[in-house]
Amino acid sequence: MRDDVLPERQIPGNCKAGGPERMAEELDLPGQDSEEGGEEVVLTPAELIERLEQAWLNEKFAPELLESKSEIVECVMEQLDHMEENLRRAKKGDLKVSIHRMEMERIRYVLSSYLRCRLMKIEKFFPHVLEKEKTRPEGEPPSLSPEEFAFAREYMANTETYLRNVALKHMPPNLQKVALLQAVPKPDLDSYVFLRVKERQENILVEPESDEQRDYVIDLEEGSQHLIRYKTIAPLVASGAVQLI
Repeated sequence: MRDDVLPERQIPGNCKAGGPERMAEELDLPGQDSEEGGEEVVLTPAELIERLEQAWLNEKFAPELLESKSEIVECVMEQLDHMEENLRRAKKGDLKVSIHRMEMERIRYVLSSYLRCRLMKIEKFFPHVLEKEKTRPEGEPPSLSPEEFAFAREYMANTETYLRNVALKHMPPNLQKVALLQAVPKPDLDSYVFLRVKERQENILVEPESDEQRDYVIDLEEGSQHLIRYKTIAPLVASGAVQLI
């Protein structure tokens, strides 16, 4: 993506552009502390889109709902709006305009696919998603953005109302309650995923698949690819040490 379409202006939503070739994203990144409680990470436009694509692929292939990347989503949406403004001021008939528009459509597709994937998981696992958010330890990154949290609560309320009006009120009193946490399946964390190692990892404990096997330890070399049980490497996905593919 060309950088010369980015404006030199202050961007709301935890993003700002410091010049035509740089922009900054203020994120409270895991494992990085500062005196103010967060660090400013300077990203080029290409690096920001790369982070969006990484979040998209991880969300697409992970069996559970991952940490919300709302800061990245907001930054990308702001940059798309500013790029659109710049393109409207560009010279008509310029070949670069068509190329930039194609790139913007690609980015919009990745962004919308990422958000759709998250909404599908929320609808599929809504009681477990809300319970996880409810019991989330203080200081742990949220799995839901404020908008997703509101959607999940409304979806659960509507589901309970529908079940009560359509079925439960016609059943005996002792059967008029449904425990959604037990009725709705949990994410299958034992499913297998493909991954690419971004940072070398040592002494990864792999649980046995049967009673005849024992736990064993493996090392993951940088750049290597593996097929492995998701729950074994879930913390590495969260930290960014591996990329699902």
